[in-house]
Amino acid sequence: MTAPPAELHLEGVGKTYGRHRALVSVTATFSPGRINTILGPNGAGKSTLLGILATLVRPTTGSIRWGDKPLGPTAAARAAVGYVGHDPGLYGDLGALDNLNLFAGLYGCDVDPQALLAQVGLSHVEPLAPVRTYSRGMQQRLALARALLHQPAILLFDEPSAALDPTGAAWLSAQLAAQRGAGRIVVVVTHDLDAVAPLTDHLTILRRGRLAHHAPVQTALTGTDLRRIYTETTGAST
Repeated sequence: MTAPPAELHLEGVGKTYGRHRALVSVTATFSPGRINTILGPNGAGKSTLLGILATLVRPTTGSIRWGDKPLGPTAAARAAVGYVGHDPGLYGDLGALDNLNLFAGLYGCDVDPQALLAQVGLSHVEPLAPVRTYSRGMQQRLALARALLHQPAILLFDEPSAALDPTGAAWLSAQLAAQRGAGRIVVVVTHDLDAVAPLTDHLTILRRGRLAHHAPVQTALTGTDLRRIYTETTGAST
């Protein structure tokens, strides 16, 4: 099992694509046992930042450390990270069990795939049915099981509530709270302010690739509170 997580710290992180600066000198800290919410208009650099934290995108400038260790595209660093992106990252022609067993083999860890399926509410599905036949919500649940199977210290979510019905969204909120309770660093990029507001412990807002807001939340937020902070910070509506 992964050791208790330390803080995740970014220092002067930037990313350019040709002449486009997707991120500009971002310095930020994400703490364990917290749900760290990242907001921003389209094109603000949110997904780029999450990709860098997932070690899938290399920053052009700056550094990232997890405790006293650098976080980069190495096997050791990636073993500390679980990532759920827009694409569930699953093999559509395989069933749920085969997907989980495959990823467990890649991570070199022993897992009980049936227990993982039960954890994410998929114990009722036909485990050998191709994942491409699953609904989007079911695929999202399986993607979370894939992200959790190696017990990562850092969990990253990019628009996790997209395409989920109200029942699925409520389930996701409970899962995020559970991962926070397990002491993981949870980072969520989302446009769903109503869903994430009550869960947010630390709020980060990006604007045009720059850090516009980065501070802990002192009192419980509502969606209205979050919209006000977002609008005051970015000048944009949600």
